Amino acid sequence: MQKSLAACIALGLSLSSFAASKLTPVPVYTDVKSATEAVADFPLVGEYISKDGKAAIQVNMLPESTLLVAQYAAGLPGDGWDGSAIISSIKRPEELKAILTGFQKIERTSPSLGKPAPQDAILVFPDDFTNVKNGIMMAGGQTTRDLGSFHMHIEFMLPFKPDRYLTSQDRGNSGIYIFNNYEIQVIDSFALDLASENNAIETQSLNTQWCGALYRTKTPDVHMVFPPLQWQTYDIDFTAPEFDGNKKVKPARISVWHNGILIHDDVELQKGTGNGAKKPQLAQGTVFFQNHGNPVMFRNIWATERK
Repeated sequence: MQKSLAACIALGLSLSSFAASKLTPVPVYTDVKSATEAVADFPLVGEYISKDGKAAIQVNMLPESTLLVAQYAAGLPGDGWDGSAIISSIKRPEELKAILTGFQKIERTSPSLGKPAPQDAILVFPDDFTNVKNGIMMAGGQTTRDLGSFHMHIEFMLPFKPDRYLTSQDRGNSGIYIFNNYEIQVIDSFALDLASENNAIETQSLNTQWCGALYRTKTPDVHMVFPPLQWQTYDIDFTAPEFDGNKKVKPARISVWHNGILIHDDVELQKGTGNGAKKPQLAQGTVFFQNHGNPVMFRNIWATERK
C-alpha cells in the first residue's frame, strides 16, 4: 500500500530528528584532572569495598547528576563477588554518600598492565601500528601487517562521557576488530548488571553490546570493565580459521582475559560477530581498533604468534 505524503513527511522528519540527536555533541573528558574540574560528582565514580570486606559497590554517572549504583555481596566482580543478585539503584549524590558510610574507595589494577613485549613478539608498539602520537594510539588505528593465530596484549582507556546515557552505543564506543570479522566490544558499561532486566535504568542496547562482549554474539562470563579514565587490559588468544582451498575446515576460536580475569574461554566462532558475520572469513588479516567518534586511547599493544 502506498504511504500518504503526510506520513512520508512525518517519517522523514522523525528520522532527521533522530539523526540530529545522534550527532548532538556532549562533553567528553579524557583525563581525570579535566573531569574533576568540570564535573563535581566525578570523584564519586568508581569502586568501593566495605571495611568488613562483606560488600562492594560500583558507581557510574548518569545524565542530570544522578548515579547508577550496583551493590555486590562479598566483593567485586572477579575479586570476591559470590555471584548473588546485584542490587541496582539510581541515587542522588547525597543519597549515595549516606550509603558509602563504612566503605572505602579503591582503584584496581590489571595484573597484566604494563607487561612488556617479549623477545619473540611479532608486533610491537608503536612501530607496527597506525594513528599513534606521543605514545598513544587513538581509536581508528590498526596493525600495519597481517596476522594469523596470535596472542595479543592491549591496554585501553575509556573516556568519561556522563551526559550520554549509560548503555548508549555512543558512550566511549570502540572495539577490537580481528580480520574485519570478529569484534571484542570496548565501551563504558561500568556498573551495569549483565542481567539486563535487573538494571535500575532502562537499557538502550543489548548486553552483547557491552564491554567485553563478543559483539552481538556472547556476553562476557564476568563483567570486568573498570571505571572510565582508568587503564584496562585485554589479553587475547585467537586461533584463526583454517581452510582447504575455499572451504573452511576449522572455525576460529578465541579466549579473552579482561583485566586479568578469563571472560571468554576457548569460544568457537563459526561466523563473524555483528556485521562481521556478513563478510568472508579469513585465515590472516589485520586487527582494527574501531573509531566510533569517541576518543578511546590505546597503548602498549603487542602480539606473539600462536602455532
